[in-house]
Amino acid sequence: MVELVIRGGTVVDGTGGPARRRDVVVDGGRITDIGDASGVAARREIDADGLVVAPGFVDVHTHYDAQIMWDPAVTPSPLHGVTTVIGGNCGFSVAPIAPGDADYVSRLMAVVEGIPLDALEQGASWDWTGFGEWLGRLDGEVVVNAAFMVGHSTLRRAVMGPAAAEREATAEEVAAMAAALDEAISGGGLGLSSGWDNVHRDGDGKPVPSRVAGPEEFLALAEVVGRHDGTCIGFFPHMGELPADRMELMAEMSMRAGRPVSWNLLGSMSPVEIYEQQLQACDLAARRGARVVALAMPDYLRMRANTILDAVPGFRRLLRADEAERRAAVVDPATRAELRRAVEDASSGEFAAIAAFDLIEVAEGRSPESEPLVGLTLVEAAQRRGGDPIDVLLDVVVPEKLPLTVMLPTIVPSLGASEQGWRARAAIWQDERVVVGGSDAGAHLDLMCHANYPTVMLGQSVRRRGLLALEQAVRLMTDVPARLFGLRARGRVERGWHADLVVFDPATVDSGPTLARHDLPGGGERLYAEAVGVAHVLVGGVEVVRGSQLTGARPGRVLRSGADTDTVPIPATGATDR
Repeated sequence: MVELVIRGGTVVDGTGGPARRRDVVVDGGRITDIGDASGVAARREIDADGLVVAPGFVDVHTHYDAQIMWDPAVTPSPLHGVTTVIGGNCGFSVAPIAPGDADYVSRLMAVVEGIPLDALEQGASWDWTGFGEWLGRLDGEVVVNAAFMVGHSTLRRAVMGPAAAEREATAEEVAAMAAALDEAISGGGLGLSSGWDNVHRDGDGKPVPSRVAGPEEFLALAEVVGRHDGTCIGFFPHMGELPADRMELMAEMSMRAGRPVSWNLLGSMSPVEIYEQQLQACDLAARRGARVVALAMPDYLRMRANTILDAVPGFRRLLRADEAERRAAVVDPATRAELRRAVEDASSGEFAAIAAFDLIEVAEGRSPESEPLVGLTLVEAAQRRGGDPIDVLLDVVVPEKLPLTVMLPTIVPSLGASEQGWRARAAIWQDERVVVGGSDAGAHLDLMCHANYPTVMLGQSVRRRGLLALEQAVRLMTDVPARLFGLRARGRVERGWHADLVVFDPATVDSGPTLARHDLPGGGERLYAEAVGVAHVLVGGVEVVRGSQLTGARPGRVLRSGADTDTVPIPATGATDR
């Protein structure tokens, strides 16, 4: 008798091949058969009639290093079908730490990744030193599979102390960093993550340590990565157009390591599209026999903007008044007229964003009147209530001090919320130089939540708009990232592979609205999204989500380089010349 049979589902295996109605047999945490299992007896069965059975999704760019210590389910990722996460990105990890440096590293994570310092201090003990020591604390405690890169900035601080954020390293310090990286990867680190960017600063307001490193330091560390099987390099090269020296560096790091370099994030907040310029980095690397790939946003950019009304003249004082005063103001005819004029005047001047009523959503409800409006744009809310969007602001948002979510304007199609934006992203995702990623799950908790990207992609790009075939969308979120990072026997529904699976309803799958929760250690706030239409999620054949709820099981594995990953080959020299 086997452990589990998932009966009658439509199997989308992750390869991009056609969906087929099949039974899936699971035993010993592995998929043992795919086909007709009508004669197979099982201790447990899942009726998947009318549902899709797919590989669990692989989120390659998270910052769950801290959260996993107090939330072993790294919510809400598994609710959306994610069964493997990769953390330690952008050069920031929580190990290795030199004695006395826990305060610096926690403040660094608080600033660069937008995680409340109270949560970091109260949610973790911070009493480890080595990378392997820290990973060992997670063994047997996690819900999903988790792998972690070794952060260059954290590593540099451990070796150089305060000087890490002030100057280039000496030859002796580079050698010490190389030795420390070698030890960390031997302890299970998936590889190196780093950044040579123009934005990140530490808790002291200084450039993060990796930003002041010299090129030879990056290359020396890349060589260490290449000495270990099953490793990769992650990089944050720049915000905006990529300078030539960043392109050259990523190509050379890939060459020295013999490993792929994935960089974050394709696109920009600038008013013009720049992704083709950025993708030249991938072409340059390919011409040299290296492999550099870009991570692309799996959704349009949605950011919480609680202060958008605060910037409109006349609103600041009102929003700081008590509720009774706010409610009295918006019903007083003269005051209401002044507030309406203020919004109208602001929309034609420097605060024009307030007029993008179709790109501003109600982010949270606090009464029976506002709760039905959550997730609706101000235009949609006005249509539901009657009146216009300014009425929604004055009747509901101001009295209840509701937070709002702003979606990136359509001026940047590849990241915007327009139909043009959805089409642009779908085309970008299918470019061989691009991998779907960049969720930043676990970071920027008060601004955004993109941990829900699998259900957004399935619900919006596949089901609602038909921009991608279901088989292709699943492949982009499973087999493609799993092969890039060399995850052994994960990312497909295939005999002998790990039974990391998601079962969902293709007719309803989607994400719920992004809402605020006050559930961080210390009572801090984070943004969170529930899933719709996800019936079951299994990790190693064990059900971790049933009916959109966590089961409490913790079957996840800490994935270590070499033991759980294979070396990823890079293309032969001259394989691509665009």
